[in-house]
Amino acid sequence: MIIIDNALQKRQANNDPIKVAIIGCGEMGKGIVNQITKYTPGIEVAVTYNRTVEKALNAYEEIGIVNYKVVENTTDLEAAIQKNIPAITQNIDSICEVKNIDLLIEVTGTIEFAATTIIKAFENKKNVLSFNVEIDATLGPILKHKAKLAGVKYSVADGDQPGVTMNLYRFVKQMGFEPLLCGNIKGLQDHYRNPTTQKGFAAQWDMTPEMVTSFADGTKISFEQACIANATGMQVAQRGMYGHYSKEHVDDLTHLYDIDKLKELGGIVDYVVGAKPGPGVYIYASTDDPIAKKYLKYGKLGEGPLYSFYVPYHLLFFEIASAITRLVDFDDTIITANNGLMVDVIATAKVDLKKGDYIDGLGGYKTYGVCDNYSVSKKEELLPMGLANGCKVLRDIPKDGIIAYSDVELPKGRIADALKTEQNNM
Repeated sequence: MIIIDNALQKRQANNDPIKVAIIGCGEMGKGIVNQITKYTPGIEVAVTYNRTVEKALNAYEEIGIVNYKVVENTTDLEAAIQKNIPAITQNIDSICEVKNIDLLIEVTGTIEFAATTIIKAFENKKNVLSFNVEIDATLGPILKHKAKLAGVKYSVADGDQPGVTMNLYRFVKQMGFEPLLCGNIKGLQDHYRNPTTQKGFAAQWDMTPEMVTSFADGTKISFEQACIANATGMQVAQRGMYGHYSKEHVDDLTHLYDIDKLKELGGIVDYVVGAKPGPGVYIYASTDDPIAKKYLKYGKLGEGPLYSFYVPYHLLFFEIASAITRLVDFDDTIITANNGLMVDVIATAKVDLKKGDYIDGLGGYKTYGVCDNYSVSKKEELLPMGLANGCKVLRDIPKDGIIAYSDVELPKGRIADALKTEQNNM
């Protein structure tokens, strides 16, 4: 957004930067620190949290931040911020409690830790920007509700596919068209990928095998599309979405969808595998206006009734300045669960699960996530993928079997389970 650069230049000129805390210093967190520190006037990284200090230290040094301080408590963190010294800490409570931080950016990809952190941030009147679609797809409505009660701001960030899709959705809708499909373009989909099969690719990009597995096995895209559904009020046409395979351009795939069914469902979220332009996002929209139809044809968008709009990329942390400034200075939520839970991501057995097994985390060996409409998952009491980690299996479940709450024993005392129950009862 062009207006953002002027707003940030004004903050820089007035020596009034937005001070942010980065929660999680993996590759995405490191990229955010790099982007802000080197290329973003008007925003400063005040502190970075990581479970292991070494990872944050290595990131700072790789980026070229030499004047930093490792702190252990709120008092020392406050002093570092006042002196404009970038800090590193393992104390998440200090980040939530300290003054003079405008925004926490959550980048851990976790559920339980992220939920605990975000709630603490709200209780301490901190705004939160999330690069964590996993938690928003699982607990987005209750987080949005608690942010409102606390009088703070909460949003999923721009740059990843959900934020890019929502920008396009708003753009298309603002022009008077009716968005009927929000789509995501993938290069690979294989539910049975695991950290062993993805280890080599992960090493090329300094990512964890689990993260890369969640991309490949369909879990990540399920979380992403659920976020969009919950923001727009759309649904899925079937469990798992259609997920068509095609080598064509998305402009040429509108024939795959029945416009009457799309309208009946209030629009759907979906994805295609192998289509161009990858890795992009697309929206299919309609209009009944004869003037609009005439000039859409003139603009080479075809005859309809579905018209294709797309963005051929997503720019990850490169768009972090836009996300931060939109939320803090313009009170512009990029993506949040405005419609409650429309689509849930449900846990599915990746292998034959045996009684007594424990389910591992996202991108693991035991489960993958698929989308289903929340009306179905609630009625059938299906286990959300975001809550599957650590669950004990109570009966044998075949490969590709959908997992219900009755099939597992939940770990005791998790805040995420309590929040999910509160969300269901809202």
